[in-house]
Order: sequence, then C-alpha cells, then structure tokens
Amino acid sequence: MNKVLIAFALASMLAGCLLPTKNRSGKRVQKNQATSLDSSSDTVPKVTGIGGIFFFSDHPKETKEWYHTNLGLETNAYGSSFESRNVNKPEEINRLQWSPFKNGSNYFAPSKKDFMINYRVQNIRGLVKKLKENGVTILDTVESYSYGKFVHILDTEGNKIELWEPVDQVSTTVEGKATK
Repeated sequence: MNKVLIAFALASMLAGCLLPTKNRSGKRVQKNQATSLDSSSDTVPKVTGIGGIFFFSDHPKETKEWYHTNLGLETNAYGSSFESRNVNKPEEINRLQWSPFKNGSNYFAPSKKDFMINYRVQNIRGLVKKLKENGVTILDTVESYSYGKFVHILDTEGNKIELWEPVDQVSTTVEGKATK
C-alpha cells in the first residue's frame, strides 16, 4: 500500500506544481511549469497531466469504504474522481480517477507491478507514432470510447502505462464503448 500512497502523493504534487505568473493583461494567474500561457492551439503529441491512479487491493470494496470513511473520498463503483480546472482553459474541467483493482486482475498485465498510472495526452495517434519511432513497446491499438481514446504502453521498467486522450465534458461514470 505504501507504493500506492507514494504514487498518489506524486500525482498530487504534479497536479499542484503551479507557478505564480501574470497573463497578457497583467492579471496574476497560476501557470504550470510545463505549459505555455496559450496552449489552446497546441497539438504536439505529449502528456498533459495525470488522468488516473490505479492499484491492486485484496479487498477493493472495503478499501474504497476505508478511504471514504477516513479520508472523505466520494466513492462509487469505479473508485473516486477528483476534479480540477485547466490553468490555460479555466472553463475546462479535468478529472483524475482513483481506483483500487482486485488483486490478480489482468488489467495491468503484462506488468508485474501493483499499480498503473493513466496519463492524459493530446494527439494520441501522433504520440503513438512517435513512441513507435522511439522503439517503445505499444501493447494494443488505440481504442475509442464515448469518454476518450486509450492505448497502453510499457516503460523501460516494465510498468504498464495507460494513455488517455479525453473528450470534452468527460463524465465521471464509465459509459459504453463508442465506434472508432
């Protein structure tokens, strides 16, 4: 469980790595170190944030209940969703999904790790092309759902990584698969 807490803390720190700055009109705003002030037209294939933290649990239902009771997480069948605003597009609401999975689930396979991180990306197809050119192991093809596009890769340590290109107005409940 310590690995999970470390991963969760890391995600929280990354989500909070904001620097004070001023926008074009001189108004004081928060700016993420890794983004420009105007990224609205940015289509460079890249990670834009963390979309989810998933980890194994012997008893996922009880784990969710413990986090609800002791830490105040609002949980549902899928875990808990955290909402935040996009610094460069304040009207955009981003979500981070926190989910315990039953030990033994094959969802993290072929990784042998107890966790998986989901990264929000832009231009997922361009990113997959770039990753292939760099010799990265791509585990599946890009799949499209009503809440976004997904693909899975492995890093150099054998960690399975889920890449997610969300659609606008993502729902916090998982919906059915859409056509590609």
